[in-house]
Amino acid sequence: MAGFLDNFRWPESDCIDWGEKRNALASVIAGILFFTGWWIMIDAAVAHPHPEELNHAFHTCGVFSTIAFLMINAVSNGQVRGDSYGEGCFGRTGARVWLFIGFMMMFGSLIASIWILFGAYVVPKHDVYPGLAVFFQNALIFFSTLIYKFGRTEDLWA
Repeated sequence: MAGFLDNFRWPESDCIDWGEKRNALASVIAGILFFTGWWIMIDAAVAHPHPEELNHAFHTCGVFSTIAFLMINAVSNGQVRGDSYGEGCFGRTGARVWLFIGFMMMFGSLIASIWILFGAYVVPKHDVYPGLAVFFQNALIFFSTLIYKFGRTEDLWA
């Protein structure tokens, strides 16, 4: 699963060699998505400063999503496969458990943001923008995680 984007090919162009810039492009796109997610949430927090409009506890989903982003991308694909780093406290099994916990936190944050959107804003017929901001923040962080983790290639140094 770590290399499912390895066979993805950009349209051929004479002036730009995309193969050399794949890592940079994936990093920039993931950074823009991550930044946009937090920007939307900050905008909603500024536009709706009262806890009746946007409960301050709803920021927890974005925080856990960001922690999960860092957890998932702290483990390289080589560590998960057992190709690169095999020494240490936990080795390959520890890397896999760490990655699994990170993905569980990411999915949990995304599901919680959907629950907040519908439970606090859609069903009671309130202003939906804060709920959409919570959802889009977590969805954009989720997609940025996937692009950053699986959109890049790794050079195995071994």
